Amino acid sequence: MKDFLFVFRADQSAVPMGSPEQMQAVTKQWMDWIGSIAAQNKLIDRGNRLIPSGKVVRPANVITDGPYTEIKESIGGYSLVKAASIEEAVEMAKGCPVLTVGGNVEVREISAM
Repeated sequence: MKDFLFVFRADQSAVPMGSPEQMQAVTKQWMDWIGSIAAQNKLIDRGNRLIPSGKVVRPANVITDGPYTEIKESIGGYSLVKAASIEEAVEMAKGCPVLTVGGNVEVREISAM
């Protein structure tokens, strides 16, 4: 088995803000999806949501605000999974709820150092 990183991206301004009941339903979709991966014993770390703002450290100790505001999509969170191949990891990612709001999942194999 190999380790993979799922990076969840979406245009946060396009994500509808719903009622508390709707938000609870969306949370349940995420928990059900993550739970289905865990039930297969393929979840390494469910990850977390990420705060939209941050800092970018560049060469020569240049520090800027980030991520870049000109980019509509922002990284909203991540998860770590294990799969036999990238194709299997992609199949798992196809069920991600971020896809229902026009977002995407970047699937990257982790290369151990």
